[in-house]
Amino acid sequence: QVQLVESGGGLVQAGGSLRLSCAASGRTFRRYAMDWFRHAPGKEREFVAGIVWSSGETYPVNAVKGRFTISRDNAKNTMYLQMNNLKPEDAAVYYCAAKIAPGSEYAYWGQGTQVTVSS
Repeated sequence: QVQLVESGGGLVQAGGSLRLSCAASGRTFRRYAMDWFRHAPGKEREFVAGIVWSSGETYPVNAVKGRFTISRDNAKNTMYLQMNNLKPEDAAVYYCAAKIAPGSEYAYWGQGTQVTVSS
C-alpha cells in the first residue's frame, strides 16, 4: 500500500509564501513523475506543476512560473512545492499525485491540503 500525504497548507496574505510537501510512504514503488494539482470551488481541477523523478526535470504551468518551484528529495521520498508571491486566485485544495510510467494514469493521489490566500 502506498500513501501520499500532503502538508504545509494554510492561510496566507497575498504576496506571502507557503511550502507544500508530499510525502510518500508504504511500500516502495517506482515512479516516473509526481505532479501537483489544485482544485478551487466552482472550478475544475487543474494541473500546477510536475517533476520527473529520476531526472528532476520540472514542468510548471505558465500561471505559476517564476512564483512556484517544484522539487523533490529522493532520500526523504518527498516532493515539495515552494509557492511565493501568492495571489488570491491560487487559493485551492492542492493535491499531489504519482505516475508510474510515461503516459499512464495516476496511480496514487494524496488527500489534499488547503491553501487560502487573503487579499
